[in-house]
Amino acid sequence: MSKFFIKANGMSVEFPAKTSSGGALAVDRASRLGGRIVTVGRERQVVRALNDINLDIQAGDRIGIAGPNGSGKTTLLRTLKGVYHPTRGNLEVSGRLQTFFSLGFGLNDDASGYENIIIRGVIMGATPREMSERAAEIGEFTELGSYLEMPLRTYSAGMRMRLSFAVATSLPSDILLMDEWLSVGDASFRNKASERLDEVLKATGILVLASHNLDLLDRVCNRVITLESGCIVDERVV
Repeated sequence: MSKFFIKANGMSVEFPAKTSSGGALAVDRASRLGGRIVTVGRERQVVRALNDINLDIQAGDRIGIAGPNGSGKTTLLRTLKGVYHPTRGNLEVSGRLQTFFSLGFGLNDDASGYENIIIRGVIMGATPREMSERAAEIGEFTELGSYLEMPLRTYSAGMRMRLSFAVATSLPSDILLMDEWLSVGDASFRNKASERLDEVLKATGILVLASHNLDLLDRVCNRVITLESGCIVDERVV
């Protein structure tokens, strides 16, 4: 076994179907998280968002996750990241892990672009010193110029995405989780971002990419797993 890998055995993830005050959430949670509403024990209902998932992902694997809305793709990625924890079965993830979803999480509207480079990098697991050393290079890649000295609240949505993308792709990883393919900015910057993304993918040991685009998954991945109602219903080698 390689030094970085993802292994899941009989992994399930469940959420309460009701709020702590007793209000029903089952239908809403099932639609958002995927999975099925099941009864555990005599009366307790849960949303089983992932059910009996088995994975063996090793260095060099590029895994595609396919399935309709509500099938559990995003829930699986968040579980691999550690946002959700298995309620049954086992999950083991070994290696430096980075995610390319929720890229704007933790950004501070009152902080400058340079300050947000450090903030976002620390959230992703880097040290403040490491991010300070990388800040100039990251800032140059964004092409935001003097805006990097200005508060984030002055940025457009596209400028925020440039900043978040530049930080995310600056940090090394053994395992990369992506929820849909990233496309950033106008045509000229999009080409630059695409080249950077290709470099990141070549350098990372494991890629797990969730997408509705089957042609993309067939082009990028060596295996494609299909989810339906939180269950793996198909797995094929590309």
